[in-house]
Amino acid sequence: MYHIDITRNEKSRLSEIDFNNIPFGHTFSDHLFVAEYKDGAWGNCRIEPFDNLRLSPANMALHYGQSIFEGMKAHRAEDGRILIFRPKKHAERMVNSAYRMGMPAFPADLFLEAIDALVAVESAWIPDLPGTSLYIRPFIFATDEFLGVRPSETYKFIVITGPAGAYYNEPVKLWVSEKYVRAFEGGTGEAKAAGNYAATLLAVKEIRAKGYHQLLWLDGVEHKYIHECGTMNMFFVVGDTVLTPALNGMILPGVTRDSIITILREKNINLDVRDITIQEIADAYKAGELKEVFGAGTAAVVQHVSHINFNGLVMELPASEDRPISNMLYDTIMGLRTGALSDTHNWTHTIDNETLV
Repeated sequence: MYHIDITRNEKSRLSEIDFNNIPFGHTFSDHLFVAEYKDGAWGNCRIEPFDNLRLSPANMALHYGQSIFEGMKAHRAEDGRILIFRPKKHAERMVNSAYRMGMPAFPADLFLEAIDALVAVESAWIPDLPGTSLYIRPFIFATDEFLGVRPSETYKFIVITGPAGAYYNEPVKLWVSEKYVRAFEGGTGEAKAAGNYAATLLAVKEIRAKGYHQLLWLDGVEHKYIHECGTMNMFFVVGDTVLTPALNGMILPGVTRDSIITILREKNINLDVRDITIQEIADAYKAGELKEVFGAGTAAVVQHVSHINFNGLVMELPASEDRPISNMLYDTIMGLRTGALSDTHNWTHTIDNETLV
């Protein structure tokens, strides 16, 4: 157990929130968790009122991009329990992201204690309407004040939370990127690093002007192998088989992706995890064999894709209600997240009642 100081906000903003209208990522709760890395160790752990940060203009994260993050959701089960889906897996991925970005690992046990403590303090902020959750955003960034290119020697780990609705409110339309590249071999594609997302923003801005939501990223060498999409890993149902790209150091190892693969195998649904070309998907569409396309991620859960534009070929997918595999996966993941389904994998973490003070 770590010692965590708690300073409560004297005036909650909870009464100001319209829980019937909580778009994703716009509303934040009353407190945040902070820990600091100095002299080779993490310490000074505390929960304090949510407020703006004070940073030096010479902060190294602003200049050289040492910044990583995670994302999770807390749900309240019908019996009142507070549940978080696979936080240990997120803690492991943050360790791996930190290693790739030259940053110190944040201890997995402290990660879990920090999440437990903060979510317990913010338990009143957990919405209970269908499709809503308390979103949890842990992140680490460099804090040295130095204009030289080297790893920082000091860091902050912060967790913020906020009630949130769905990430997407409709099936998404994808544009296959043949001009821009998200990741390449030897790069940082498999890390959940802030810079990976910054590199996508211009391309997304351009395709949204054309009526599309996100880019479907291809590899950076041959521009033909499918990687991922925006904030999601990709799945394709071709005939009676589910295809998803194999992890290759350039694709984020999604927690929802890993869960879906396990569920598909348990249900004996044909699954092929391998390199997939966009031409293969286009050929399947032309042959009438492309049945479903969906993305998977913590924020989006299982997200239907309605259209894919590949070099002028617009692949239009069946209506969302006519997709048995992706709808089953959504219901299963949400059932596990909310406690409606029995968790045979010990994936769902329950906040200890003794923490709820």
